[in-house]
Amino acid sequence: MFKHLLAAVALICFTATALTAQITDPVLFTVGTAPVTLSEFRYAYTKTNQDKADFSDKSLREYIELYAKFKLKVQNARDMRLDTVKDTKDELEGYRRTLAKSYLEDKEVTDKLIREVYDRMLQDADVSHIFVACDRNAKAVDTLKAFNRASNLLKMLRKGVALEQLAADSSDDKTAKESRGSLGYITAMLPDGYYLLEKTVFAAKLGEYYGPIRTNSGYHVIRVNSFRPARGEVEVSQILLRKVADNPAKTALAKSRIDSIYTALQGGAKWDELCAKYSEDKSTAGKGGYIGFFGINRYQKNFEDAAFSITKDGDYAAPIETNIGWHIIKRNSRRPIGTFESLKKPLADRVRRDSRSEMAKQSMIARIKREGKFEEFPAVLNAWTSKLDSVFMTFKWKPAETRSSEVLMRYGTARKFTVADFEDYCATASRDRMRASGTPIKELVDRLYKSWSDDVAMQFEETQLDVKYPDFKSLMREYTEGIIMFEAMKINVFDRANTDSIGLDQYFRANLSQKYKWDERARVSIYTVKTDDLKMAERVRALAAKKSADDVKKKFNKKGVVLVNVLEHYSEKGKNKELGALWADGAMTDIKTDAGTKTATFQKIEAIVPPTPKTLAEARGYAVADYQDYVEKEWIEGLRKKYPIKIDETVLKGITKK
Repeated sequence: MFKHLLAAVALICFTATALTAQITDPVLFTVGTAPVTLSEFRYAYTKTNQDKADFSDKSLREYIELYAKFKLKVQNARDMRLDTVKDTKDELEGYRRTLAKSYLEDKEVTDKLIREVYDRMLQDADVSHIFVACDRNAKAVDTLKAFNRASNLLKMLRKGVALEQLAADSSDDKTAKESRGSLGYITAMLPDGYYLLEKTVFAAKLGEYYGPIRTNSGYHVIRVNSFRPARGEVEVSQILLRKVADNPAKTALAKSRIDSIYTALQGGAKWDELCAKYSEDKSTAGKGGYIGFFGINRYQKNFEDAAFSITKDGDYAAPIETNIGWHIIKRNSRRPIGTFESLKKPLADRVRRDSRSEMAKQSMIARIKREGKFEEFPAVLNAWTSKLDSVFMTFKWKPAETRSSEVLMRYGTARKFTVADFEDYCATASRDRMRASGTPIKELVDRLYKSWSDDVAMQFEETQLDVKYPDFKSLMREYTEGIIMFEAMKINVFDRANTDSIGLDQYFRANLSQKYKWDERARVSIYTVKTDDLKMAERVRALAAKKSADDVKKKFNKKGVVLVNVLEHYSEKGKNKELGALWADGAMTDIKTDAGTKTATFQKIEAIVPPTPKTLAEARGYAVADYQDYVEKEWIEGLRKKYPIKIDETVLKGITKK
């Protein structure tokens, strides 16, 4: 009695669950036994029709007919097991990985990073720094040493030591003695590995000291001196006269000449002429001195300042001196920082390639673990770590022969990951292990475990995409069904229509023999005479007007010497420009000569041929296409019998708009 009661309760629960699923996403129609849910149909209908998706009865029924034909082919492809073919599975897996990338990202964090970069691009920051070199992969002891040194420098600055003198004396920046720590103006986005420096700069208060700030090259202690609106980019041309090393007289002459050129420009002389004649920048002199667009920190500071100081397109600045010589700069145009919308896509690409995108990844991983009910067991990891020795940092280390099933971490009840799984990961990370020589074992293991845990999180999330993201599921279904449907079409329609020569011939005779016709045509003889003697060519043409092509060739081709060649072909009316209005039996074109090949040509209409049907050989391309349509219709009719289509009218009425 109790067993019967349990069975009844279970049946009620199952029925309720199934009913809830049907109500949530009912089946609109079936193809054989395969259901097409309302959500699937709505997705396909709205995507295909877009703003024309009015959900009228006529529109919906037309699309059901179209989509049902597609699903018939898909069902046939599945029955043919085309979805199990290795090449197809590989292609689908590749597509899935590509599609998954856009879902395996915290878009909210990424969008914030993109906006952050853009907002920073609107300002230039004048920065001074003291630099302590330290490679990103340096040993822990060396890294700590560099950090402590940078910290001491920061303390000295805050006690009142001048940055300029401290930079000249202590900075590892090779230009520090000359620049005295000045980096000049910088703007976002800084190179990969310098995100923290960029973040500190654009959040800094003027005149205060910050650090130590870690970058790929070492530690920085910085001071922001000022901010200004971003300069953007300027497009310029130049006239350059170079300095002459160790020759003050020639250098002075160059300065005098640049002043004279500037005076000539002010007097109305033409820029391009002076540039071509005097500029010593050989790569640009012949192009009006054109350099192109550039932004800040591309060229020497006074060159940059002079270029950006010009207020109008076409104006030029007075001569300025740089390390290489004297320049007159002309502004061609100026472009400010673009709008956020115009720069969003290129900035998104740069952010995703930059290590700052790790923030979005870590945010994503935290969410994956939270939603996946992630749990880890650090005691198990510590126990495993305690058994390791220095061999772990060499190529000699191998996972234990006895596979440990102790659980290191798990996602609810869905997936478990064991010590053996982690050992396999460590085995593949041999380069990371060997590079860490001298690092405490626990520090190395923690680093490897973090990397493994992150990889596992992303892999786990990828397995959940179909469940969590309806759009992902729809796109994968759409792509999968499209591929296997095409393969079924290829086998059942395209290949058959192209190889069934008997069936094609029978179909052509029965249905197409009068469908494709030639328009009125002319049977044309094209004469080619191998001579540059116009009189000889005229003799050939005169005979051709009276006699047949064979008679002409017999007359002029003697003793093995071929003087006249004749090619006969058919030309439809209006398709031969040379014949034009000469559309009559016996009409001939004028002689055309070619001095290069020493030949003369003319054409003669031998006869006008009335419209006639095309043969299968002449209309094969069109005929094959028609035969494919016929074969496809036959195939679909067979599929309709094999997989009956049944529409749930109640569900259809529920989405129909009157």
